[in-house]
Amino acid sequence: MTVFFTAVLLLDGRLNLPAGYSANDIPVQATLLCILIAVLIVPVNLEMSNLAAARGLTIFKPFAVLCSIALATTWYWPQLFNITADKYLAAVAVAALLGLFALQYFRSGPVNILSNCGANLFAIFYMGLLPGFFVLLRIEKGTIALLMFITTVKCTDIGAYTAGSLWGKHKFSPRISPGKTWEGMAGGIVLAVIAAVLFAAISGIMSWLAAVVFAVVFAFIGQLGDLAESLLKRDAEQKDASKGVPGFGGLLDVIDSLLPAAPFAYLFFVLFGR
Repeated sequence: MTVFFTAVLLLDGRLNLPAGYSANDIPVQATLLCILIAVLIVPVNLEMSNLAAARGLTIFKPFAVLCSIALATTWYWPQLFNITADKYLAAVAVAALLGLFALQYFRSGPVNILSNCGANLFAIFYMGLLPGFFVLLRIEKGTIALLMFITTVKCTDIGAYTAGSLWGKHKFSPRISPGKTWEGMAGGIVLAVIAAVLFAAISGIMSWLAAVVFAVVFAFIGQLGDLAESLLKRDAEQKDASKGVPGFGGLLDVIDSLLPAAPFAYLFFVLFGR
């Protein structure tokens, strides 16, 4: 998976649509990335639907998928059309809310409106708006910035799992994720720092000191994102989001640490990137 996604991101960095396709007559970026995200949103929404169903909630899957894709590509379309991202985002959000009311009315009537509409809006924004920051980071800060962010966070996961398996004794969050330990967290930070400093040294995208801070900050944010998804699974009384990815669970279990961290990564590169 690492090789595949890295190859796709690097290829995306080279396959910009030429000037003339866009409203501003500049190369259109992140087309391949948007396609990849749109493809991944489908199974991830199905996994979220299964978690919701375990609590008696209904996710309107086709509608949720379409709205999630529309939100995830928020910062792509202004390259092609004369529309700003904030206006596009507002239009999609309003359409999602009104569409949910209509679907709820025709499918179920005045039953479980708050719970079902709330669950659908949560799914749409969690798996739509948050991935949109991958696209924004790619367009405004480049492929290396996006790769550095993803690699740092996933190296935290790898380091935490390895160190926690070998030396873990002190629980990090026993009520939510009993397998996580402070020893694992330390191992995750070490591997994240190595990855981030290497990226900074090779690419010059930020100073090595900023890279160390980046690694420590996003090691913790990534683990908090993992715990956030664990809350959903605990509520649904399921160990994994699905069995679709052997050894991991579901796709949601693979990307959970990245989703809440993406907006903060964009902010970090705006403030401290070169």
